[in-house]
Amino acid sequence: MIRVLFVCLGNICRSPMAEAVMRDLVERKGLTVHIKVDSAGTSDWHKGEAPHKGTLALLRELGISTSGMLSRPLRTADLSFDYVVCMDASNVENTRKMLRAFDHPHIFRFLDLTDHQKDVPDPWYTGDFQETYELCVEGCEALLEKIIVEHQLERAAH
Repeated sequence: MIRVLFVCLGNICRSPMAEAVMRDLVERKGLTVHIKVDSAGTSDWHKGEAPHKGTLALLRELGISTSGMLSRPLRTADLSFDYVVCMDASNVENTRKMLRAFDHPHIFRFLDLTDHQKDVPDPWYTGDFQETYELCVEGCEALLEKIIVEHQLERAAH
């Protein structure tokens, strides 16, 4: 099983949106037996809470499930994930510190997989959940392609 963890600050806006988008893509590609997706936050501010109402509203409108998703803080055991995908540079830095994994090759910034050399803006502050969603789709498509190639899942994806 290939395990993907999305990380942001509070685990209520960006990382759950990426989790939901990735789960949807994985399901549509028929890869749920190969790939498990989760999300966490570098803080415990919203531990046990559902995703932000803006995230929920947009994903519901698009028919993307958020079933079973509750905020949780990053924990040491998360280093076992194959991919720890952070929404911004500060999340990368905090994740590396928290997991004591300064050179771990599978902890990286989400949009480094795309042509966007920037962070995923936090809609908690910007209010722009649509922009976050569009970047999550682009990043998730790039990440899924990376996983398919690296783990030779081409046959399973068809």
